[in-house]
Amino acid sequence: MAIDVEAVYRKYGPMVMRRCRQLLKDEHKALDAMQDTFVKLLQYQERLNAITPSSLLYRIATNICLNIFRAESKRPTTTKEDVLLQIASSDNPQEKVIAQDLIDSIFKSEKISTKEMAVLYYVDGLTYEQVAGEVGLSVSGVRKRLRTLKARLKKHKGVLI
Repeated sequence: MAIDVEAVYRKYGPMVMRRCRQLLKDEHKALDAMQDTFVKLLQYQERLNAITPSSLLYRIATNICLNIFRAESKRPTTTKEDVLLQIASSDNPQEKVIAQDLIDSIFKSEKISTKEMAVLYYVDGLTYEQVAGEVGLSVSGVRKRLRTLKARLKKHKGVLI
């Protein structure tokens, strides 16, 4: 006999939400995880035996939250766009000077076209082919320049990339 997902949702939805909030510590993520829990229940309602739906939902919610943690641990917490936005939107004059000095030191030995390629590729999100078309170089030339730049940036503890 199939599970009545609507009735289970009404009765156990708050419990699942509490579990997701407890694990994720973020209201939006918890709401998404709760919804994913009931989507899973919908997907498998014909095959599941809901003698103890609270235990089943608790286990599904926990697994979904753990999957969210795993996915987040694989993603970098700070993207290059975040760093650039932070630099650009800083109101502190001292931070702006420090950021400008850092950018100047990174790019001081680079050609103007390399700076342009870096912006087009890393900030604007263009492909190597698109960057090559914009700057008038071959794709392999763009790739080589950006690889060299990336190696130099790693010496600056991975800033921007």
